Amino acid sequence: MKPDVRFSLARARYLISACALVLGLPSLALAAESPPAEVHLDYAYYSPVSLVLKHFGYLEKALPQTKVSWVLSQGSNRSLEYLNSGGVDFASSASLAAVLSRANGSPIKSVYVYSRAEWTALVVRKDSPYQTIADLKGKKIAATKGTDPYLFTLRSLQQAGLKKDDVELVHLQHPDGRTALEKGDVDAWAGLDPHMAASEVQAGSRLLYRNPAFNSYGVVSVTEKYAQEHPQTINTVLAAYEQARAWSVEHPQELAKLLADESGLPLEVAKLQLSRTDLGSPQLSAKDVLASKAAAPILVSEELVRRGVNVDQVIDQLLDTGRQQAVARQ
Repeated sequence: MKPDVRFSLARARYLISACALVLGLPSLALAAESPPAEVHLDYAYYSPVSLVLKHFGYLEKALPQTKVSWVLSQGSNRSLEYLNSGGVDFASSASLAAVLSRANGSPIKSVYVYSRAEWTALVVRKDSPYQTIADLKGKKIAATKGTDPYLFTLRSLQQAGLKKDDVELVHLQHPDGRTALEKGDVDAWAGLDPHMAASEVQAGSRLLYRNPAFNSYGVVSVTEKYAQEHPQTINTVLAAYEQARAWSVEHPQELAKLLADESGLPLEVAKLQLSRTDLGSPQLSAKDVLASKAAAPILVSEELVRRGVNVDQVIDQLLDTGRQQAVARQ
């Protein structure tokens, strides 16, 4: 499969300058920086653009003197653990998971939106008697703590008038949550694509509760230290991400096949996942800030952040939308 990307040089140059503005970095730092010896990124099945970036080697071509290495992330929690431990320099996660990470002391900055997807919902087996969230009171729900599906579950329970203690949350990684649901070890599962789509297609699992507004968008984050030391590298990585995103938008059928091949899942599953994925808006906006802040109360009430943390302020520090809006106007 040969890429055919209409990615203009002007667009690439603009993206580089815009990223410098986003990170608030002086032009002298850009001129002085040398490419690092290595760049470490994660890729994830919930981030199709990362699969394209890795598959076609856009970054390797852009940084020919730099070793590019890749790590598979199974969920936002793992991705952010890798970032905070130095295992990766660029991490793909849900935006609310990034908020949670920064609120709890990790100095990270989200610099790019790789997708806006309805990638999570509460899932039950095809023969489940449950019809509403209220039916799950006293039941077991599998969820991966620190991820978008986990936060989705808490918000969904709250909207239904239930508390976290009204259910039994079973902390499992996303693939294990799917297995537990289908085996009957739990009553519901906070699903994540492509595992959720696979369970729908292959096991007939049913989405008990959907709410696109409770799904946060996907972001690429770096540490503030990395942003200060390697601004030009960040620009190069984001330009390569944009190249991969442009190819993804222009080649939906090939993207579905690539996702299926990489994940080992049927093509039908990949197409279902992508039908719920918007790749058209990589810039952060004021609407994104409001959406993130709408979830802030649940982070505080469930004591998921340190006492006394101003979550709204954390979100403002994490998402620099005022400058990124300039990107969207070009």
